[in-house]
Amino acid sequence: MGVMRFQVMPPEAAADWPEAPSAYVTGMDGRVFQGRVELQGNVLTCTRPTSESGKLHVAWPVAGQGRPVLTTASLPESDSPYLLTLELARGKISELRDQSFQWQFAGMSLSPRFEELLREAFGLFSRASACRHDAAAASQFAQQALQAACEAAQILGRAYTQQRRLSRRQSFSHPPALLGCTLDETTCEEPLQSRFFETFTAAVVPIEWSRVEPIEGSYHWAPLDAMVECCQQRRCVIRGGPLLDLSPGGLPAWLAPWAADFLNLQSFVCDFIETAVSRYAGRIRIWEVSARGNSGGGLSLSEEQRLALTARTVEAAQRTDTEAQLFIRVDQPWGEYQAAGGHRLTPFQFVDALLRSRIGLTGVNLEFAVGYEPVGDQYRDLLAVSRLIDIWSLLGIPLHVTLALPSRPEPDPNVGGHLVPGRSPLAVDWSETAQAEWARDYVGMLMAKPQVTGVFWAHFHDRVPHRFPHAGVIAAEGREKPLLRVLQEMQTSGRGQLAPVAEIQGMDQNGTWVED
Repeated sequence: MGVMRFQVMPPEAAADWPEAPSAYVTGMDGRVFQGRVELQGNVLTCTRPTSESGKLHVAWPVAGQGRPVLTTASLPESDSPYLLTLELARGKISELRDQSFQWQFAGMSLSPRFEELLREAFGLFSRASACRHDAAAASQFAQQALQAACEAAQILGRAYTQQRRLSRRQSFSHPPALLGCTLDETTCEEPLQSRFFETFTAAVVPIEWSRVEPIEGSYHWAPLDAMVECCQQRRCVIRGGPLLDLSPGGLPAWLAPWAADFLNLQSFVCDFIETAVSRYAGRIRIWEVSARGNSGGGLSLSEEQRLALTARTVEAAQRTDTEAQLFIRVDQPWGEYQAAGGHRLTPFQFVDALLRSRIGLTGVNLEFAVGYEPVGDQYRDLLAVSRLIDIWSLLGIPLHVTLALPSRPEPDPNVGGHLVPGRSPLAVDWSETAQAEWARDYVGMLMAKPQVTGVFWAHFHDRVPHRFPHAGVIAAEGREKPLLRVLQEMQTSGRGQLAPVAEIQGMDQNGTWVED
């Protein structure tokens, strides 16, 4: 049994720290340890079944930056508690140095402001380390170091996006990745139809089993046929699915009695996959065959059963349409859900196992749904997103990314599941403006990554039933959100840039850094 303890200073900070129970520890290979996290007084205790060194990941408040997930350096067990802010600052500064060196070595220019903040952060960290015997003073210096380091990370991430996008624009006359969104009934009529296809180059037709066949043997294809026809008329790239959703409530209710009969369950699943794919063969070339098999929850299937079922669905789709591109969706791609136990494979290993079986899997769709409870992703900065994409790029297959973020704090009456907006981890409360700014950062970074071939927004209109509360591009009352304008700018410019060049501190109109 391994135990790691962290002292929270000042002590009153522990009283307003709802993210503490979501902390987790990873090993050197990135896998999340199953364990228990307890906050007693101002000491955070992480208990694991192993005593090897690990990194703590936890959301922590930083002035001007919200409450992002921060990571310590790899730490061994210690008889005395670590000072939390000091170790978080150490980890962030190390991350900044490593990432900036890699990008600078690849030809990226660093801004004077970034280098100034990095020096400031290291100086404050040094003062914190020198007075660690005085926990209160050390924590104060470390918190200031964190603030400078997180601001530097924001500048570095945006600079990478800007320079990378400008570089790719010189090589490609078209956007480097598809920009898409999920269709609904509202997009089949004007004026929303024009707004949709003016903004997006790809559309997701939501061919989901629970909606298509809510009653066994009774299919509802008409709305989907209309959406496919609309996309064809607009010459828009179509992705269909997810055909199979293995999350809680994602499968048809009538399938529940067959959960204990896995052999027949597979037959039902493959039959639907073959029916759907054959119906739209030649019209839909990209399929998202299954979703959320890595985390699961639907019909209480085991991890082994979910892996086998996902493999069978891909095989069935590939057998039905040998020319189609076949994707699966992975939710919570950082894998923090593993800390609760019940999962032997990391999200990466789950997909890798499918690729090694050579069943015809073409790509993977990573789902970033930030700010939702009880299931969702925590808020991470651009460097964390960049590192995650770099890791998944090692698979050597195309990546799609689906994004969702709430624009309002209250419950959404049109949500079909159990998700609600949680406390905002951003520097501001939930709002439509905050949603748009977050999308500008995330979409910009993702479209700068060569392996990302498609970035998709979760859904279009908040009026129709959807999974993620208040995440739509159009508000329930029909008003366009600022998010729509941001996505349109990215699409029409062909660059997906974070902001006009003039707004990037230290960069001239040619996208190069200049001295003040």
